[in-house]
Amino acid sequence: MIIAREKRRNNIAEYVLYMWQIEDLIRANELDMQRLHATVIAQYRQDTETTAEIDRWYAELVEMMLTEGVREQGHINIVRIAIMQMEEIHSRLMADPKEMIYQGLYYQVLPAIVQLRAKSAGSNTGEIETCLTAIYGLLTLRLQKKEVSEETLASIKQMSTLLSVLSEKFAAREEGTDEALL
Repeated sequence: MIIAREKRRNNIAEYVLYMWQIEDLIRANELDMQRLHATVIAQYRQDTETTAEIDRWYAELVEMMLTEGVREQGHINIVRIAIMQMEEIHSRLMADPKEMIYQGLYYQVLPAIVQLRAKSAGSNTGEIETCLTAIYGLLTLRLQKKEVSEETLASIKQMSTLLSVLSEKFAAREEGTDEALL
């Protein structure tokens, strides 16, 4: 909760990836608050008040996952909305002639995006979500100690750079310091 709030404010891409990890952590604990408390919340080692706040946050996430029908897969609405906002800013940056650096980064990543989208035929995800999914997939593969090709790592690095710039633009919009994106 504390980490999520900080990531939401400072780096929207990291926030989305973190929230996907939290969703998977909740699923791994079968949306059971007692298990979550024992395996996750107790590990935070915070004072009683902060622990209670973290506990409430996880309980709210569990409730959202149940209510929104994402018990086994998918993402809660607050995360999907963040992704939609990222996609919107991406579209604006692509249409802005002053954003040549961002556009250049995008065109470097585009072949990898096209390739990933072709592999997930039938998936109706946007380009930014495709990048996020690729990065999350890499994180998952690393946790499983599986090998990843140099080509994949290079593509993921480009995607990370694009998302980093997008996150900076997102933060500027949230702070009201980038009038073009307001």
